[in-house]
Amino acid sequence: MHAIISSLLAGFVAVGQVSGSPCPSHPKPIKHIDLGPRPYYLVNNMTDGPLKSKLASCKEMTMKPSTFSIGHRGGACLQFPEHSKESNMAGARMGAGVLECDVTFTKDRQLVCRHSQCDLHTTTNIVNIPTLNAKCTKPFSPAKDGKPASAKCCTSDITLSEYKSLCAKMDGSNATATTPKDFLGGTPSWRTDLYATCGKLMELKEHIAMVEALGLHHTPELKAPEVPMPFAGNYTHEMFAQQMIDAYKKAGIPAARVMSQSFEAKSLRYWLKNEPEFGKTAILLDESGDKPGQMAEAVKNLTLYAKEGIKTMAPPMHYLVEVQNGTMAPSAYANKAKELGLRLISWSLERSGPLAAVHAKGDYYYTSVQDVVTKDGDMYEYVDVLARQVGVAGMFSDWSGTVTYYANCFGLQLT
Repeated sequence: MHAIISSLLAGFVAVGQVSGSPCPSHPKPIKHIDLGPRPYYLVNNMTDGPLKSKLASCKEMTMKPSTFSIGHRGGACLQFPEHSKESNMAGARMGAGVLECDVTFTKDRQLVCRHSQCDLHTTTNIVNIPTLNAKCTKPFSPAKDGKPASAKCCTSDITLSEYKSLCAKMDGSNATATTPKDFLGGTPSWRTDLYATCGKLMELKEHIAMVEALGLHHTPELKAPEVPMPFAGNYTHEMFAQQMIDAYKKAGIPAARVMSQSFEAKSLRYWLKNEPEFGKTAILLDESGDKPGQMAEAVKNLTLYAKEGIKTMAPPMHYLVEVQNGTMAPSAYANKAKELGLRLISWSLERSGPLAAVHAKGDYYYTSVQDVVTKDGDMYEYVDVLARQVGVAGMFSDWSGTVTYYANCFGLQLT
Protein backbone atom coordinates (compact mmCIF):
# COMPACT_ATOMS: atom_id res chain seq x y z
CA MET A 1 0.00 0.00 0.00
CA HIS A 2 2.80 2.40 0.89
CA ALA A 3 4.55 1.67 -2.39
CA ILE A 4 1.37 2.45 -4.32
CA ILE A 5 0.82 5.83 -2.74
CA SER A 6 4.53 6.62 -2.93
CA SER A 7 4.39 6.39 -6.70
CA LEU A 8 1.40 8.71 -6.74
CA LEU A 9 3.20 11.15 -4.49
CA ALA A 10 6.61 10.86 -6.08
CA GLY A 11 6.27 14.39 -7.42
CA PHE A 12 5.36 15.63 -3.96
CA VAL A 13 8.44 16.05 -2.13
CA ALA A 14 -9.50 40.44 17.17
CA VAL A 15 -9.05 38.02 19.62
CA GLY A 16 -6.88 41.05 20.47
CA GLN A 17 -5.59 43.54 17.99
CA VAL A 18 -1.91 42.81 18.69
CA SER A 19 -0.40 40.99 15.74
CA GLY A 20 1.74 37.93 16.39
CA SER A 21 5.20 37.49 14.91
CA PRO A 22 4.76 37.61 11.15
CA CYS A 23 5.71 34.65 9.00
CA PRO A 24 8.03 35.39 6.09
CA SER A 25 6.22 36.58 2.97
CA HIS A 26 8.14 34.12 0.82
CA PRO A 27 9.27 31.24 3.04
CA LYS A 28 12.01 28.90 1.91
CA PRO A 29 12.11 25.13 2.27
CA ILE A 30 12.73 24.24 5.90
CA LYS A 31 16.04 22.42 6.25
CA HIS A 32 15.93 21.75 9.98
CA ILE A 33 12.82 19.83 11.04
CA ASP A 34 12.02 20.37 14.72
CA LEU A 35 9.37 18.12 16.24
CA GLY A 36 9.41 19.61 19.72
CA PRO A 37 9.07 17.47 22.85
CA ARG A 38 5.66 15.86 22.28
CA PRO A 39 6.63 12.75 20.26
CA TYR A 40 9.32 11.91 22.81
CA TYR A 41 6.84 12.36 25.65
CA LEU A 42 4.44 9.97 23.92
CA VAL A 43 7.15 7.34 23.41
CA ASN A 44 8.21 7.56 27.05
CA ASN A 45 4.56 7.09 28.06
CA MET A 46 4.13 3.87 26.07
CA THR A 47 3.83 0.40 27.54
CA ASP A 48 7.15 -1.48 27.35
CA GLY A 49 7.43 -3.72 24.31
CA PRO A 50 8.89 -4.04 20.80
CA LEU A 51 7.09 -0.97 19.41
CA LYS A 52 8.25 1.27 22.25
CA SER A 53 11.81 -0.02 21.84
CA LYS A 54 11.72 0.65 18.10
CA LEU A 55 10.35 4.18 18.51
CA ALA A 56 12.74 4.93 21.37
CA SER A 57 15.67 3.93 19.15
CA CYS A 58 14.82 6.83 16.82
CA LYS A 59 15.08 9.60 19.41
CA GLU A 60 18.37 10.98 18.08
CA MET A 61 17.51 10.76 14.38
CA THR A 62 17.75 13.79 12.13
CA MET A 63 14.15 14.19 11.06
CA LYS A 64 12.94 14.80 7.51
CA PRO A 65 9.58 15.89 6.07
CA SER A 66 7.27 13.04 5.10
CA THR A 67 4.26 12.93 2.82
CA PHE A 68 2.85 10.37 5.28
CA SER A 69 2.44 13.33 7.66
CA ILE A 70 -0.46 15.48 6.45
CA GLY A 71 -1.06 18.78 8.22
CA HIS A 72 -4.73 18.94 9.21
CA ARG A 73 -6.05 22.54 9.18
CA GLY A 74 -2.41 23.60 8.84
CA GLY A 75 -0.82 20.87 10.92
CA ALA A 76 -0.42 22.64 14.26
CA CYS A 77 -3.96 23.52 15.35
CA LEU A 78 -3.51 21.63 18.60
CA GLN A 79 -1.95 24.91 19.74
CA PHE A 80 -2.16 27.42 16.85
CA PRO A 81 -5.34 28.91 15.31
CA GLU A 82 -6.47 26.52 12.60
CA HIS A 83 -5.90 27.40 8.96
CA SER A 84 -3.82 30.38 9.99
CA LYS A 85 -0.50 31.02 8.31
CA GLU A 86 1.11 30.41 11.70
CA SER A 87 -0.44 26.92 11.95
CA ASN A 88 0.79 26.05 8.46
CA MET A 89 4.29 27.27 9.16
CA ALA A 90 4.42 25.33 12.43
CA GLY A 91 3.12 22.21 10.68
CA ALA A 92 5.80 22.58 8.04
CA ARG A 93 8.47 23.05 10.72
CA MET A 94 7.27 19.76 12.26
CA GLY A 95 7.79 17.92 8.99
CA ALA A 96 4.34 17.76 7.44
CA GLY A 97 4.99 16.90 3.80
CA VAL A 98 1.45 17.86 2.80
CA LEU A 99 -0.49 20.94 3.97
CA GLU A 100 -4.27 21.28 3.86
CA CYS A 101 -6.47 24.20 2.90
CA ASP A 102 -10.17 23.58 3.43
CA VAL A 103 -11.67 25.67 0.65
CA THR A 104 -14.81 27.77 0.81
CA PHE A 105 -15.90 31.08 -0.74
CA THR A 106 -16.58 34.66 0.28
CA LYS A 107 -19.47 36.92 -0.70
CA ASP A 108 -17.49 38.08 -3.73
CA ARG A 109 -16.73 34.46 -4.67
CA GLN A 110 -13.08 34.41 -3.68
CA LEU A 111 -11.66 31.16 -2.33
CA VAL A 112 -10.34 31.08 1.23
CA CYS A 113 -9.07 28.54 3.76
CA ARG A 114 -11.61 27.75 6.48
CA HIS A 115 -12.68 24.42 7.95
CA SER A 116 -16.34 25.32 7.61
CA GLN A 117 -18.04 27.99 5.58
CA CYS A 118 -19.87 29.14 8.69
CA ASP A 119 -17.33 28.93 11.51
CA LEU A 120 -16.05 32.51 11.61
CA HIS A 121 -17.86 33.19 14.91
CA THR A 122 -15.79 30.50 16.68
CA THR A 123 -12.48 30.72 14.77
CA THR A 124 -12.05 34.50 14.35
CA ASN A 125 -12.80 37.74 16.19
CA ILE A 126 -15.63 38.73 13.81
CA VAL A 127 -18.31 39.09 16.51
CA ASN A 128 -16.14 41.65 18.30
CA ILE A 129 -16.07 43.91 15.22
CA PRO A 130 -19.49 45.61 15.16
CA THR A 131 -19.59 46.42 11.44
CA LEU A 132 -18.78 42.82 10.47
CA ASN A 133 -20.83 41.18 13.21
CA ALA A 134 -23.83 43.02 11.77
CA LYS A 135 -23.27 41.26 8.44
CA CYS A 136 -23.31 37.78 9.95
CA THR A 137 -26.09 35.36 9.06
CA LYS A 138 -26.93 35.47 12.77
CA PRO A 139 -25.12 38.27 14.64
CA PHE A 140 -23.97 37.67 18.21
CA SER A 141 -26.78 37.17 20.69
CA PRO A 142 -25.91 37.16 24.42
CA ALA A 143 -26.85 34.45 26.89
CA LYS A 144 -30.20 35.39 28.39
CA ASP A 145 -33.21 33.79 30.07
CA GLY A 146 -31.61 30.36 30.12
CA LYS A 147 -30.63 30.46 26.45
CA PRO A 148 -26.93 30.20 25.50
CA ALA A 149 -25.02 32.89 23.66
CA SER A 150 -24.99 32.29 19.92
CA ALA A 151 -23.88 33.56 16.52
CA LYS A 152 -23.46 32.27 12.98
CA CYS A 153 -20.97 34.00 10.73
CA CYS A 154 -20.10 32.66 7.28
CA THR A 155 -17.37 33.50 4.80
CA SER A 156 -20.17 34.12 2.31
CA ASP A 157 -21.46 36.93 4.55
CA ILE A 158 -18.42 39.12 3.88
CA THR A 159 -16.00 40.08 1.12
CA LEU A 160 -12.44 38.86 0.78
CA SER A 161 -10.99 42.15 2.04
CA GLU A 162 -13.28 42.02 5.08
CA TYR A 163 -12.31 38.38 5.67
CA LYS A 164 -8.61 39.22 5.59
CA SER A 165 -9.10 41.98 8.16
CA LEU A 166 -10.01 39.36 10.79
CA CYS A 167 -7.76 37.70 13.34
CA ALA A 168 -7.70 33.91 13.54
CA LYS A 169 -8.18 32.44 17.02
CA MET A 170 -8.46 29.01 18.58
CA ASP A 171 -11.74 27.31 17.73
CA GLY A 172 -14.19 27.77 20.59
CA SER A 173 -16.88 29.94 22.10
CA ASN A 174 -18.30 30.77 25.53
CA ALA A 175 -21.97 29.79 25.75
CA THR A 176 -22.48 31.90 28.90
CA ALA A 177 -21.15 35.10 27.32
CA THR A 178 -23.07 38.33 27.62
CA THR A 179 -20.65 40.35 25.50
CA PRO A 180 -19.00 39.67 22.12
CA LYS A 181 -15.56 39.80 23.73
CA ASP A 182 -16.48 37.11 26.26
CA PHE A 183 -17.98 34.97 23.48
CA LEU A 184 -14.51 34.64 21.97
CA GLY A 185 -13.44 32.37 24.86
CA GLY A 186 -14.06 28.66 25.18
CA THR A 187 -10.69 27.20 24.17
CA PRO A 188 -10.46 23.63 25.60
CA SER A 189 -8.17 23.43 28.62
CA TRP A 190 -5.84 20.98 26.88
CA ARG A 191 -5.16 23.43 24.06
CA THR A 192 -3.74 26.93 24.54
CA ASP A 193 -4.29 30.56 23.60
CA LEU A 194 -0.57 31.24 23.83
CA TYR A 195 -0.21 31.65 20.07
CA ALA A 196 -3.67 33.07 19.37
CA THR A 197 -2.69 36.74 19.50
CA CYS A 198 -3.90 37.51 15.96
CA GLY A 199 -3.42 34.66 13.52
CA LYS A 200 -3.25 35.53 9.82
CA LEU A 201 -6.15 34.19 7.76
CA MET A 202 -5.31 32.91 4.29
CA GLU A 203 -6.94 32.85 0.89
CA LEU A 204 -6.36 29.85 -1.35
CA LYS A 205 -3.91 31.49 -3.73
CA GLU A 206 -1.76 32.58 -0.77
CA HIS A 207 -1.82 29.04 0.57
CA ILE A 208 -0.77 27.63 -2.79
CA ALA A 209 2.13 30.09 -3.02
CA MET A 210 3.24 29.31 0.54
CA VAL A 211 3.19 25.53 0.02
CA GLU A 212 5.13 25.91 -3.21
CA ALA A 213 7.73 28.14 -1.58
CA LEU A 214 8.15 25.56 1.18
CA GLY A 215 8.61 22.79 -1.39
CA LEU A 216 5.70 20.79 0.07
CA HIS A 217 2.54 19.26 -1.34
CA HIS A 218 -1.09 20.25 -1.63
CA THR A 219 -4.35 18.81 -0.34
CA PRO A 220 -7.27 21.25 -0.72
CA GLU A 221 -10.71 20.18 0.51
CA LEU A 222 -13.78 21.49 -1.28
CA LYS A 223 -16.08 22.22 1.66
CA ALA A 224 -19.75 21.45 1.26
CA PRO A 225 -21.50 24.84 0.98
CA GLU A 226 -23.73 25.77 3.92
CA VAL A 227 -25.66 28.28 1.85
CA PRO A 228 -28.16 27.43 -0.88
CA MET A 229 -26.59 26.77 -4.25
CA PRO A 230 -26.52 28.32 -6.77
CA PHE A 231 -25.20 31.06 -4.51
CA ALA A 232 -26.46 34.57 -5.30
CA GLY A 233 -28.47 33.16 -8.16
CA ASN A 234 -25.86 31.75 -10.52
CA TYR A 235 -22.78 30.42 -8.69
CA THR A 236 -23.22 26.64 -8.94
CA HIS A 237 -21.52 23.82 -7.10
CA GLU A 238 -19.84 22.83 -10.35
CA MET A 239 -18.44 26.34 -10.77
CA PHE A 240 -17.11 26.18 -7.22
CA ALA A 241 -15.49 22.77 -7.83
CA GLN A 242 -13.91 23.99 -11.06
CA GLN A 243 -12.71 27.26 -9.54
CA MET A 244 -10.71 25.38 -6.94
CA ILE A 245 -8.96 23.24 -9.56
CA ASP A 246 -8.38 26.29 -11.76
CA ALA A 247 -6.48 27.94 -8.91
CA TYR A 248 -3.89 25.15 -9.04
CA LYS A 249 -3.77 25.12 -12.82
CA LYS A 250 -3.24 28.89 -12.89
CA ALA A 251 -0.38 28.50 -10.41
CA GLY A 252 1.19 25.84 -12.64
CA ILE A 253 0.88 23.01 -10.10
CA PRO A 254 0.81 19.57 -11.80
CA ALA A 255 -2.24 17.48 -10.97
CA ALA A 256 0.03 14.71 -9.66
CA ARG A 257 1.04 17.01 -6.80
CA VAL A 258 -2.49 17.91 -5.70
CA MET A 259 -4.74 15.63 -3.65
CA SER A 260 -8.13 17.33 -3.80
CA GLN A 261 -10.65 16.22 -1.19
CA SER A 262 -14.40 16.30 -0.70
CA PHE A 263 -17.02 14.64 1.49
CA GLU A 264 -19.36 14.83 -1.49
CA ALA A 265 -19.03 12.06 -4.06
CA LYS A 266 -20.51 14.39 -6.67
CA SER A 267 -17.38 16.55 -6.44
CA LEU A 268 -15.12 13.62 -7.27
CA ARG A 269 -17.44 12.55 -10.07
CA TYR A 270 -17.21 16.07 -11.48
CA TRP A 271 -13.40 16.05 -11.34
CA LEU A 272 -13.14 12.56 -12.82
CA LYS A 273 -15.25 13.68 -15.76
CA ASN A 274 -14.02 17.24 -16.30
CA GLU A 275 -10.52 17.24 -14.77
CA PRO A 276 -9.51 13.57 -14.96
CA GLU A 277 -5.87 14.12 -13.99
CA PHE A 278 -6.94 15.85 -10.79
CA GLY A 279 -9.67 13.24 -10.35
CA LYS A 280 -7.09 10.45 -10.29
CA THR A 281 -5.42 11.88 -7.20
CA ALA A 282 -8.61 13.07 -5.47
CA ILE A 283 -9.71 11.78 -2.07
CA LEU A 284 -13.28 10.93 -1.06
CA LEU A 285 -13.72 11.72 2.62
CA ASP A 286 -16.18 9.31 4.21
CA GLU A 287 -18.31 9.71 7.32
CA SER A 288 -21.24 7.64 6.03
CA GLY A 289 -20.87 5.04 8.79
CA ASP A 290 -21.30 7.44 11.69
CA LYS A 291 -24.82 6.55 12.73
CA PRO A 292 -25.66 3.23 14.42
CA GLY A 293 -26.20 0.45 11.89
CA GLN A 294 -24.64 2.37 8.97
CA MET A 295 -21.17 0.83 8.89
CA ALA A 296 -22.21 -2.18 6.83
CA GLU A 297 -23.60 0.16 4.17
CA ALA A 298 -20.41 2.25 4.27
CA VAL A 299 -18.37 -0.89 3.61
CA LYS A 300 -20.71 -1.91 0.79
CA ASN A 301 -20.38 1.53 -0.85
CA LEU A 302 -16.64 1.04 -1.28
CA THR A 303 -17.31 -1.33 -4.18
CA LEU A 304 -19.41 1.32 -5.94
CA TYR A 305 -16.78 4.01 -5.44
CA ALA A 306 -14.03 1.77 -6.81
CA LYS A 307 -16.11 1.02 -9.92
CA GLU A 308 -16.61 4.76 -10.46
CA GLY A 309 -12.86 5.29 -10.61
CA ILE A 310 -12.31 6.73 -7.14
CA LYS A 311 -8.90 5.58 -5.99
CA THR A 312 -8.46 7.00 -2.48
CA MET A 313 -10.82 6.88 0.50
CA ALA A 314 -10.34 8.84 3.71
CA PRO A 315 -12.51 7.75 6.63
CA PRO A 316 -11.96 8.73 10.28
CA MET A 317 -9.43 6.58 12.10
CA HIS A 318 -11.95 4.52 14.00
CA TYR A 319 -13.54 3.19 10.80
CA LEU A 320 -10.28 1.37 10.09
CA VAL A 321 -9.49 -0.24 13.44
CA GLU A 322 -11.47 -2.49 15.76
CA VAL A 323 -10.69 -4.40 18.93
CA GLN A 324 -10.34 -8.17 18.69
CA ASN A 325 -9.62 -10.12 21.87
CA GLY A 326 -8.42 -6.95 23.57
CA THR A 327 -6.06 -5.98 20.74
CA MET A 328 -6.40 -3.39 17.98
CA ALA A 329 -6.70 -4.86 14.48
CA PRO A 330 -7.85 -3.86 10.95
CA SER A 331 -11.61 -3.47 10.59
CA ALA A 332 -14.01 -4.83 7.98
CA TYR A 333 -13.89 -1.42 6.26
CA ALA A 334 -10.08 -1.57 6.08
CA ASN A 335 -10.08 -5.13 4.78
CA LYS A 336 -12.67 -4.37 2.08
CA ALA A 337 -10.73 -1.32 0.90
CA LYS A 338 -7.58 -3.44 0.65
CA GLU A 339 -9.47 -6.11 -1.30
CA LEU A 340 -10.64 -3.45 -3.79
CA GLY A 341 -7.19 -1.89 -4.14
CA LEU A 342 -8.31 1.43 -2.66
CA ARG A 343 -5.73 3.64 -1.01
CA LEU A 344 -6.59 4.78 2.51
CA ILE A 345 -5.80 8.00 4.34
CA SER A 346 -7.08 8.55 7.89
CA TRP A 347 -8.12 11.56 10.00
CA SER A 348 -7.47 13.13 12.47
CA LEU A 349 -4.80 12.36 15.02
CA GLU A 350 -4.09 14.76 17.93
CA ARG A 351 -7.60 16.20 17.92
CA SER A 352 -8.84 14.52 21.06
CA GLY A 353 -6.99 15.70 24.16
CA PRO A 354 -5.48 13.42 26.84
CA LEU A 355 -6.30 9.77 26.19
CA ALA A 356 -7.13 9.05 29.83
CA ALA A 357 -10.16 11.32 29.36
CA VAL A 358 -10.90 9.67 26.01
CA HIS A 359 -10.90 6.28 27.74
CA ALA A 360 -13.21 7.51 30.50
CA LYS A 361 -15.63 9.65 28.50
CA GLY A 362 -15.31 8.54 24.87
CA ASP A 363 -14.31 10.49 21.78
CA TYR A 364 -15.34 10.40 18.11
CA TYR A 365 -11.89 9.53 16.76
CA TYR A 366 -11.45 6.66 19.21
CA THR A 367 -14.98 5.25 19.02
CA SER A 368 -13.95 1.69 18.19
CA VAL A 369 -10.91 1.51 20.49
CA GLN A 370 -12.01 3.48 23.55
CA ASP A 371 -11.73 0.47 25.85
CA VAL A 372 -8.04 -0.20 25.06
CA VAL A 373 -6.58 3.32 25.05
CA THR A 374 -5.90 4.42 28.62
CA LYS A 375 -2.89 6.77 28.41
CA ASP A 376 -1.28 9.10 25.89
CA GLY A 377 1.41 6.62 24.85
CA ASP A 378 -1.31 4.34 23.47
CA MET A 379 -1.63 6.83 20.62
CA TYR A 380 1.40 5.30 18.94
CA GLU A 381 -0.13 1.83 19.24
CA TYR A 382 -3.10 3.19 17.28
CA VAL A 383 -0.82 4.84 14.70
CA ASP A 384 1.15 1.61 14.31
CA VAL A 385 -1.94 -0.47 13.57
CA LEU A 386 -3.12 2.11 11.05
CA ALA A 387 0.28 2.30 9.36
CA ARG A 388 1.58 -1.28 9.38
CA GLN A 389 -1.54 -3.43 9.58
CA VAL A 390 -4.20 -1.35 7.84
CA GLY A 391 -1.60 0.16 5.49
CA VAL A 392 -2.84 3.75 5.39
CA ALA A 393 -0.87 5.89 2.95
CA GLY A 394 -1.01 9.01 5.10
CA MET A 395 -2.45 10.47 8.29
CA PHE A 396 -3.99 13.87 8.91
CA SER A 397 -2.89 15.30 12.25
CA ASP A 398 -3.49 18.43 14.30
CA TRP A 399 0.11 18.20 15.56
CA SER A 400 2.31 17.10 12.69
CA GLY A 401 5.34 16.24 14.80
CA THR A 402 3.64 13.13 16.18
CA VAL A 403 3.13 11.53 12.76
CA THR A 404 6.41 12.84 11.36
CA TYR A 405 8.33 11.09 14.16
CA TYR A 406 6.66 7.75 13.41
CA ALA A 407 7.17 8.17 9.67
CA ASN A 408 10.88 8.87 10.11
CA CYS A 409 11.35 5.96 12.47
CA PHE A 410 9.78 3.54 9.97
CA GLY A 411 11.07 5.25 6.83
CA LEU A 412 7.66 6.16 5.41
CA GLN A 413 7.59 8.50 2.39
CA LEU A 414 10.46 10.72 3.46
CA THR A 415 11.24 13.65 1.15
